[in-house]
Amino acid sequence: MDRLEKSSRGDRVVDALRGVVRSLPLGSARDALHGRWLGHPVHPLLVQFPIGAWLSAAVLDLVPGQSRAARLLVGAGLAGAGPAAVAGWVDWAEMRKPQQRVGLVHAAANIAGVGLYAASLTARCRGRHWRGRMWGFCGLTAIGVGGAIGGHLAYRQAAGANHAEQVAALVPPGWHAVAALTDLPLGRPRRGHVGEVAVVVVRTGEDTVRVLADRCSHMAGPLSEGEVVDGCVVCPWHGSTFRLEDGWNVTGPATAPQPAFEARIVEGRVEARLSS
Repeated sequence: MDRLEKSSRGDRVVDALRGVVRSLPLGSARDALHGRWLGHPVHPLLVQFPIGAWLSAAVLDLVPGQSRAARLLVGAGLAGAGPAAVAGWVDWAEMRKPQQRVGLVHAAANIAGVGLYAASLTARCRGRHWRGRMWGFCGLTAIGVGGAIGGHLAYRQAAGANHAEQVAALVPPGWHAVAALTDLPLGRPRRGHVGEVAVVVVRTGEDTVRVLADRCSHMAGPLSEGEVVDGCVVCPWHGSTFRLEDGWNVTGPATAPQPAFEARIVEGRVEARLSS
């Protein structure tokens, strides 16, 4: 997996597929597929249904007289694989290149598994139950490999994780000087620090300043290099939009809000502390 992350051999395919997925006219459904409404990616939730159906079918294939039930479960798993795949592709298109390389192999293994289960269902419907079972076990193996690669993607590469989760544990308690008010241009983001934590500081009025954690919760993009639009800051990497007032993720692909800080002005200097 480490070598795969660094290999650029398939980058032309990655770039082409990413362009296709990003160009899909999904509208507001894109954020729904990312899982913004859920607070974390929806893809892991959706994959539970097909995997559960196929595992159950495999168990029933070992029990005499359960061919009909096993066939039903194989078909149900195939029906549930579609929505899970769409959500996965939408997430994949907004990942970093090393993650996309691994994710492409993850998708290939799962596509192979779906193809094998389709062959299994076809054989079962034709009364070739033994052949259907064999195709099913092969499909389960491919799905298992895909799942292992997906685990690497999620836990080793932190795809889909909240990259701002650690802020609350790293910020020292109390108020901290961030910047001089005169150094902050109106409506333009600037980077500061609260302890060792980078923050984005935006002066929204003559005596009003907003402070959020700088690293985007989606993929740790620098919000201080983004744009301020209608009271929100837009991540320059993938376009996640966060409300400056409270860090709420107005649009994805970020599924978690941004840690927000209280700000005050004391003798011309901006001070901030983490909001409770």
